[in-house]
Amino acid sequence: MANDDQIKFWNGPAGDKWAELQTAMDRNLRDVTAAILPFAAVKQGERVLDIGCGAGETTCLLSDAVGAKGHITGLDISKPMLAVARKRGPTNTDFVEADASAQDFGADYDLVFSRFGVMFFDDPQGAFANIRTALKPGGRIAFVCWRTPQENQWVALPVGAARTILPPQPPADPLAPGPFAFADPERIKDILSEAGYRDTRIEKLDGHMDLGKTLDEAAFLMTNIGPVTRMLMDAQADETTQVRVLAAVREALNAAMTPEGVRPVLACWMVSARN
Repeated sequence: MANDDQIKFWNGPAGDKWAELQTAMDRNLRDVTAAILPFAAVKQGERVLDIGCGAGETTCLLSDAVGAKGHITGLDISKPMLAVARKRGPTNTDFVEADASAQDFGADYDLVFSRFGVMFFDDPQGAFANIRTALKPGGRIAFVCWRTPQENQWVALPVGAARTILPPQPPADPLAPGPFAFADPERIKDILSEAGYRDTRIEKLDGHMDLGKTLDEAAFLMTNIGPVTRMLMDAQADETTQVRVLAAVREALNAAMTPEGVRPVLACWMVSARN
């Protein structure tokens, strides 16, 4: 089944953890959210599909933007995160548990929106072609995705620390489904073009991730959500190893400590295109 690995991952312990820590995640991504919503140019009265809506923060913010005459559909594959989202969603929202690459859409939406929800498809061209069927003629898509891990200090610092302790792991395929699958902007343009979109626009977004006030808080987050979590799972790390990795990540994150808290650099692409 397409995207089966992702569906299992986000409905297992990882999905539970992200749902549990959704308040911290919303805070972490404040800089991104503040930039991508204006970039998407949401208008009053629009119908919007929020792909990879997670625990629903973006769905709620989009709901405010479209007003009472608009409507937002939040779509995700994760039962645990959708359970949180449904408790938060206002009256002009609904939430659907589905895989956007296979869902049978009607051409109902003015905008397809996503904050980090479109980089995980086994067949990205096919997925984006299917997503395009959700758009009205002339409708648009707007999403944000990560640039390279090396440009993202929130990844480079904890992952570098974890590698000093965990057994060597095979190099990641940069084109495999995952957070950094769209790091190459030329690949994004090719996928969207082949899927039938036009007028693609890609802009850099640089900012900071807000991991909290203390190193302890930041290290806890970075070893419970994100790439280090996957590394610990793949290595089947025992409790002693997990404690060592936590300490190493805490030390590494000191490089991102500021007077406002732990704020490592983040680097993204903001992407828009039309149907």
